[in-house]
Amino acid sequence: MSLPRFRTERRELNAPLLRFLAPLLSILVALFVAGFLLLAAGVDPAAAYLEIFRESVGSVYGLSETLVKATPLIFAGLGVSFAFRMQIWNIGAEGQIYIGAMAASGVALFSGIENHLLMLTCMLVAAFVCGGLWAGVAGLLRARWQVNEVIVTLLMNYIAILWTDYLLFGAWKDPKGFNFPLSAQFSDAARLGDYFNTRLHSGFFLALFCALLLYLLMERTVWGFEVKAIGSNPQAAQYAGMKTGPAIVLVLFLSGALAALAGFSEVAGLQHRLIHGISPGYGYTAIIIAWLARRSALGVVVVSFLMGILLVGGDSLQLTWQLPIAFIYAFQGLILFFLLAADFFLQYRIRRVAGGDA
Repeated sequence: MSLPRFRTERRELNAPLLRFLAPLLSILVALFVAGFLLLAAGVDPAAAYLEIFRESVGSVYGLSETLVKATPLIFAGLGVSFAFRMQIWNIGAEGQIYIGAMAASGVALFSGIENHLLMLTCMLVAAFVCGGLWAGVAGLLRARWQVNEVIVTLLMNYIAILWTDYLLFGAWKDPKGFNFPLSAQFSDAARLGDYFNTRLHSGFFLALFCALLLYLLMERTVWGFEVKAIGSNPQAAQYAGMKTGPAIVLVLFLSGALAALAGFSEVAGLQHRLIHGISPGYGYTAIIIAWLARRSALGVVVVSFLMGILLVGGDSLQLTWQLPIAFIYAFQGLILFFLLAADFFLQYRIRRVAGGDA
């Protein structure tokens, strides 16, 4: 007796409303499934979710901390989503954050600049250029020799992280920091301003400005149209006279540069020094943000804020119920899993085929 066979078929129509609702449904389903994980840990899901909301947006301090967490996520999410618009898969935002933090810290520690505006400008430019060049390596390999950018950007993450650790355990280590892997503190000239007696700093407003610029670039310029056209159909774009090779390199350069600004904002606005583990996985979370935001620059801002709520609330769960941070990472993974599943079923249907061998 033969077993039933199935095949996938592409859907002819794809309802825009369903595509809009898919990320929301993915989050809701992830919340539902995560509730079982909380129950298994002996925690009431309703109480846990209420605690997350109250701690993250229920006070001025909580809201400011959510915006602080959202700042590097916006930068990294913009970088990843920008590359995704061309069907270029930048998985290296984590390493690009480290490169940006390292470059900005090098300027702050060794340039000797005393002017506040000049110092911050040089730090920002250094992070932007170094992060762009770091990602541009993958772009050049992809454009010139068709080397898979997923593998290159992913492996370069480890190089950037270990390179940072090499400096922090060696030449850049603060002699007053005992055995802790951190650099000396920055001068006041190398620090972004903060607001409302909280840790919220100017990097947040810079992130919003970058999101607006990226939106205008992608939606209101000819080059933005070319980026989307090359991503949709590279062969047709080449036939139309578009230079796909240089475009790939430039897109990955800008993608890495935007992600590197997250590193700049963390060292200049929050830590005021380079530390071990400057990014607790922001670059990987940015991949989820880019998918949830449908690769929209403005959508990245909204989703980054939601992820900021989750991260701040997750810290509260650790204190209140002694839940490990792994729960937050599991929840992020569930969101991505259900989002990918929703995307699959929006584009394809599974049809049973009668007869034949299994």
